Amino acid sequence: MPDLTHLSLFILASAVLLLTPGPAVLYIIACSVDQGRRAGLVSVCAIEAGNCMHVIAATLGLSALVLSSALAFTIVKYLGAAYLVYLGLRKFFAREPVRAANPGHSQSLPRIFSQGVLVATLNPKTALFFVAFLPQFVDPAQGSITGQMFVLGCLFVLLAVVSDSLYALLAGSVGRWLRGFPSAGRLERYATGSVFIGLGVAAALAEGRP
Repeated sequence: MPDLTHLSLFILASAVLLLTPGPAVLYIIACSVDQGRRAGLVSVCAIEAGNCMHVIAATLGLSALVLSSALAFTIVKYLGAAYLVYLGLRKFFAREPVRAANPGHSQSLPRIFSQGVLVATLNPKTALFFVAFLPQFVDPAQGSITGQMFVLGCLFVLLAVVSDSLYALLAGSVGRWLRGFPSAGRLERYATGSVFIGLGVAAALAEGRP
């Protein structure tokens, strides 16, 4: 278990990072604005479930193995990028009526969850983040390094659930307000699609270093 000093520094550093919107937050915001608060919260759970997989992989050394292989990193990177671009294009060309007061043709919550888990899992930059970030707060004198990394990783995920949920609730409220305007449905669709495609392009351009 990390000592109090390392733990306090970790929580402070994590809070700063989590309050700075990144790709995961943009994805959650897009889902929340497009599908509503409930879908946004489900996407939060999905992203953090994927992050838990990255934490486990990082503590077991699996992430380091993937990141050490340029081919493996490239394959995972382009798979994740292609999936995000696919989601964006599907949103652009979806045949659905313009929405007014209520979200229409909403995806099922299980589908939103599985989609979010896949997006998070296929993001090698997340694996890179945990491999680079967690060891900085590990103290070998406090016992098992693997155990400390796992505890810190789980703590980061719990903090992320709180901060990301706030983004989801706020974005869901904004989306509900926007749907009060006649042309908001089309605007939401194109904005959400653009965010997904933008995230996909950013993922494709990511390099295999912190």
